[in-house]
Amino acid sequence: MSGPLILPVLGDQLSPGLASLRGVAKDDVVLLLAEVADETRYVPHHKQKLVLVLSAMRHFADEMRGAGWRVDYRALEDAGNSGSLTGELVAAVARHGARGVRATAAGEHRVCAMQGEWAGRLPVPVEILPDDRFIVSRAAFDGWARGRKLFRMEDFYRWQRRETGILMDGDAPVGGKWNYDAENRKKPPKGTDFPVPPRFAPDDVTREVVTLVERRFADHFGTLDAFNWPVTRAQALEALDHFIAARLPWFGDYQDAMIGGQPTMFHALVSTSINLGLLDPREVIDVAVAAYERGTAPLNAVEGFVRQILGWREYVRGIYFHAGPDYVRENALGATRDLPWIYWGGDSGMACFDAAFAQTRDLAYAHHIQRLMVLGNFALLAGVDPHQLHEWFLVVYADAYEWVEAPNVIGMSQFADGGLLGSKPYAAGGAYINRMGDHCRGCRYDVKAKAGETACPFNYLYWDFLARHEERLSKNQRLWTVYDGWRRFSAARQAEIRSDAARFLATLGG
Repeated sequence: MSGPLILPVLGDQLSPGLASLRGVAKDDVVLLLAEVADETRYVPHHKQKLVLVLSAMRHFADEMRGAGWRVDYRALEDAGNSGSLTGELVAAVARHGARGVRATAAGEHRVCAMQGEWAGRLPVPVEILPDDRFIVSRAAFDGWARGRKLFRMEDFYRWQRRETGILMDGDAPVGGKWNYDAENRKKPPKGTDFPVPPRFAPDDVTREVVTLVERRFADHFGTLDAFNWPVTRAQALEALDHFIAARLPWFGDYQDAMIGGQPTMFHALVSTSINLGLLDPREVIDVAVAAYERGTAPLNAVEGFVRQILGWREYVRGIYFHAGPDYVRENALGATRDLPWIYWGGDSGMACFDAAFAQTRDLAYAHHIQRLMVLGNFALLAGVDPHQLHEWFLVVYADAYEWVEAPNVIGMSQFADGGLLGSKPYAAGGAYINRMGDHCRGCRYDVKAKAGETACPFNYLYWDFLARHEERLSKNQRLWTVYDGWRRFSAARQAEIRSDAARFLATLGG
């Protein structure tokens, strides 16, 4: 065949420098972008996630056309849309008389498996290139992981600091410490002025997508009234610049805090843009490090931010592929409770939970401590089926893709992988939540009460969780002192805790 190469570009590959787009002549290829029903409904995505991806795809297609590329764009409601990525690729090859397909590897096992079938479905050669938009390749991670029994993020992070030279002074970390996590746990003083995120007014393209989503996906979770995600690279760069100038200087001190009425605080709000491909992770790190070097942001803030990208983001992507497709079904603690109704409707009476739920519904966003130590912690303590929780997290957040979400939920949040990722379960009672935020002041429950119907559910659920898993978890050296505390309770006190927990859990169903 003498036709063009077809270069399929997935919805989270919106990068002009994508591997499959490099080294080709623009007049010799056709970029294929396809909105398909399969990708909108493999989980019932939050309405904002759908608007974000579809609008970003349409804007990217327009920008690539403007840059001289030939683009074949298949909208969701185009006549004859097959509803699947493979179906649209098969049709595009025939439509253009293509001589081959050149693609960049997908980021999720489900789509990687689909790409693996293309060679058998298409009458032309298929080339799949590694996605090199990550700092650490899959092969490099596997090399690091080879022979290890434990996969600790801190070990990975230090390896990458040395490999990249980021925040390094020769062989030593800048400032003499690898990790400033201990300086990331302050509560903002009363009256702190929190910067307002930049506003990205929907243009005609985004408004058209909003109308589509409201009509076609009316039954999906979430609201669109406050949609404000960057859908172009220019908007993503504006969001990044705002973070560096207005938020980064205080990000380090307050990144773990939870303050009522302040859903974004000093957080970057760029994860959606990085995960879509609008921003490159290395460029994001570089501008943060530059802020430290010119003295406009302190080291604990910049290191904390770098750790989230160079450390955590790269690490969980490596874990995801290293652990394989069955990782999402891990359930080391044997948790079987159905996901409670409060994850879909809120109104739990717990102020911290309801605040995290409401902003998840309205913004498709909650910061990492809300996700881990409120929404995830509650599910862990209640014994929720980790796969059901995994699918919920995949549904509700605008930045959720399985490669980043699954290790965070299955591994870090739920300890369902038995400790492959985390050294202990991230379980906590009400005292932690009270220490990190102000929700307890106006809560229906009393965080200082240890028993009875007015006590904070996190308190007795925490001890009940430990009691249920004593045989397994008491052997964990990081929990020895905690179990010593449990054993010092009288038998009557232990029974009261278990009774309070059973009473409360009965209200959740499942």
